[in-house]
Amino acid sequence: MLLKKKLFKPVAASLLSVSLLAGSFTPAFNDLSSQTAEAALPKTATKVTVNEVVDGDTIKVTYKGRAETVRMILIDTPETKDPKKCVQLYGPEATAYTKKYLLDKTKTVSIEFDKDTRDQYGRLLAYVYVNETMFNELLIQNGLARIAVFEPNTKYLKKLQESENKAKSAKKGIWSNSNAIKGGCAPKPAPAPVKPAPKPTPAPAPKPVPKPAPAPKKETFKNCTELRKKYPNGVKKGHPAYDTKHDRDKDGWACER
Repeated sequence: MLLKKKLFKPVAASLLSVSLLAGSFTPAFNDLSSQTAEAALPKTATKVTVNEVVDGDTIKVTYKGRAETVRMILIDTPETKDPKKCVQLYGPEATAYTKKYLLDKTKTVSIEFDKDTRDQYGRLLAYVYVNETMFNELLIQNGLARIAVFEPNTKYLKKLQESENKAKSAKKGIWSNSNAIKGGCAPKPAPAPVKPAPKPTPAPAPKPVPKPAPAPKKETFKNCTELRKKYPNGVKKGHPAYDTKHDRDKDGWACER
């Protein structure tokens, strides 16, 4: 007995330190492995294939070979798609959380109905399960949804109310912010910085147009004798000294020999 007592103190102290260390870490949201109210999958649940997540509480699935929209019952996540409302606080987080689990092809998704199976819009009303975990409740536990009662679908109301009370006490998600509790708007993302338009490349300066060479000064000679003193072989037509009167044979040369 004495040996056992001596050994107990250090072991107990170690366990206490590990417990304190674990208690100091609080994940942002519960995942499937840490859900506190997990139960066996109901026998009435039916497997579906999730094709799209519309928002936190609405998904599109293939159910019995047909494309259907499913609205999760007894819960309401903050709005992100309602054209009459702003994007509410924790709405994007709820949508991202639903996408994370319900679009994961490694997990099995099933739905379970209550008394009313469709709403006025023709959507299926259901409790959604990921493997054996009720996803409606997981959203409630994380403060990403609140209770929304539409009778007669109240099968799990008490269970979800208990989870909501715990989320409120722990101030999780929407319960951590008075503005979120009132359905306040999420801050709009800052607009992307506008890049200044590139400065136009200046057009190259026009090249100076060369001035035409001045026409050669006309030379006038009285006769071919005078012309040959300067141009012994005569001049061709176009030459400044050419003159038709010196080109008697009209061959284009004046005073040629």
